[in-house]
Amino acid sequence: MAAGSGASPKRSLLRRAKAPTPVSPAVTAPEPVPAASAPPVEPRRGRAVLASVNRPFVAGFFLAFGALAALALGMAISNLVTIWIYIAFALFAALGLDPVVRRLERHGTKRAWAIAIVYFLFALVMVALLWLVLPTVISQIAQFFRDLPGMISAFQRTEFYAWLVTQFGDQAPDLLGELQRFLTNPGNIAAIGGGVLSIGVSIGTTISGLIIVIVLSLYFLATLPEMKLAFYRMVPAHSRPLTAELTEEITDSVGGYLGGMVVLAFFNSMVTLLLYAVLGLPFPALMAMIAFAITIIPLVGTVLFWGIGSVVALIANPLAALTFAIAYLVYMQIEAYVLTPRVMNKAISVPGSLVVIGALVGGTLMGLLGALVAIPVTASILLIVKKVFIPKQDAAV
Repeated sequence: MAAGSGASPKRSLLRRAKAPTPVSPAVTAPEPVPAASAPPVEPRRGRAVLASVNRPFVAGFFLAFGALAALALGMAISNLVTIWIYIAFALFAALGLDPVVRRLERHGTKRAWAIAIVYFLFALVMVALLWLVLPTVISQIAQFFRDLPGMISAFQRTEFYAWLVTQFGDQAPDLLGELQRFLTNPGNIAAIGGGVLSIGVSIGTTISGLIIVIVLSLYFLATLPEMKLAFYRMVPAHSRPLTAELTEEITDSVGGYLGGMVVLAFFNSMVTLLLYAVLGLPFPALMAMIAFAITIIPLVGTVLFWGIGSVVALIANPLAALTFAIAYLVYMQIEAYVLTPRVMNKAISVPGSLVVIGALVGGTLMGLLGALVAIPVTASILLIVKKVFIPKQDAAV
């Protein structure tokens, strides 16, 4: 019994050792719940309602604010259009005088002294023109109003006036009489410009604008190399050589173009002065100044002055007017086929069709400034297409 009783505790101990240890339910990790079986979180209804109200309000506010800012910017730009015109004329004047300054620099003159010499010569020419021409112009304008009745009487004795009477009857004398009464009334001449005060304001505005353009062109001409370098720095480094080459060619072409236009306008004024003086027509100096001011407009200036000069000559002497019209028409052909190619080919090269299109577009959009800028801009676009676009297309195999 003792042996049996001693063996039983050992067996029980062995059984306990071999039996697995039970795991407490509190220690057991819970099984993860699949994400698909998780219940969706319901959004708060209050936030959804606020979002639906606030977002359209904020979007509408910013859209309205942006529209008002764009409108204010457009009004500011439109109000500053006169300043932009001054800047454009000054920049073109600087580009036109820059070739002369660089030519003096190549002869050993410093740029500051070269600019001073150029502006001194320009001022000297302007003073000489005003000193010589302005008194003559004023006296001729006064003489025009004094001689107008006699000119109209002489015109009434011509065969051309008789032909007008036979064609139009009493309408021709009535129209001529109304024209005479209108021109001899100083109040009508003042009314053309909006009154004496408006004429004075216009003259003052023109003089101040001319002074602003001259001062701005002086600053632009003095800082033109620095302006070019600053422009080059805005371009990526790998494109700077090509940009510098294009910029130099464009500025050279613009300067040469403006210089050529001044030369051609000077030829027009000299031809007008010579024809009016030889034919005995009135106001040769005045018409020469008008010719210079009008024919500097590209493409249409010469044709426009041909009509103006012929009409003014017709009032004085119909036969001399016919001679002037034919002679000036011959000069227009010489200018178009001889002078313009010699003067302009070294400065700028644009096909004739593009010249017409560019001048029409520029004149329609920006008036006189657009007509002046149109041909250099067209030449610049052609140069960019030739040097940038076409090489890229040729390389795209």
